[in-house]
Amino acid sequence: MAKHGKNYRSIKAKAPAEAISIAKAVDFIKEHAGAKFDETVEVAMRLGVDYKKSDQAVRGTVSLPHGTGKSVRVIVFAEGTQADTALAAGAVEAGFEDLLEKVKGGWTDFDVAISTTDAMREVRKLGRVLGPRGLMPNPKTGTVTDDVAPAVTAAMGGRVEFRMDRTGNVCVVAGKRSFEAAKLIENINAVLDAIRAERPASARGTYIRTCTISSTMGVGLRVDIKE
Repeated sequence: MAKHGKNYRSIKAKAPAEAISIAKAVDFIKEHAGAKFDETVEVAMRLGVDYKKSDQAVRGTVSLPHGTGKSVRVIVFAEGTQADTALAAGAVEAGFEDLLEKVKGGWTDFDVAISTTDAMREVRKLGRVLGPRGLMPNPKTGTVTDDVAPAVTAAMGGRVEFRMDRTGNVCVVAGKRSFEAAKLIENINAVLDAIRAERPASARGTYIRTCTISSTMGVGLRVDIKE
């Protein structure tokens, strides 16, 4: 088991043991840098759903008001004018047969994959490459569409996909530690609202059981989301 460094242990000793407000958690993260680089801030939740039931799977997207703070690389599976439109909108690559072969060969140097409805017939065959990395285009997340330009723009501008893992946990990027506190708080609240909106109709009891905010190299801070 890996041991944490001196800096982490020092931050851990100062971290509150009880659940705190989102604002206090953000202030703590900004005041106690876990690393010298601009860390990513994430929100992790334990959901009160039966993750073994397919009708209680939680998946969706959230448009962060202030973006993620990172450059998002988007590819688009499309042909002809739709591929040209995707490139004009900012996609790093767009195409069909050549792009399919490139990804089939294991290339995944991108953050979001978008597909036109026609292209999905072949894109589905890339499940072994895209599936485990959470990159498979999906109509529910707006990444299967024939209106490719707005989809590329949205993906590059702060739209984040999320989905629950096999044990009922979901983790969502909420920005960078360098963001102003108010902007981080708005992004975090947008994440929470999006998760709440995806509550399965069949779920019973407490939906969000625990919520923790952390930076890449920092400690996890439990937050009280009943406020």
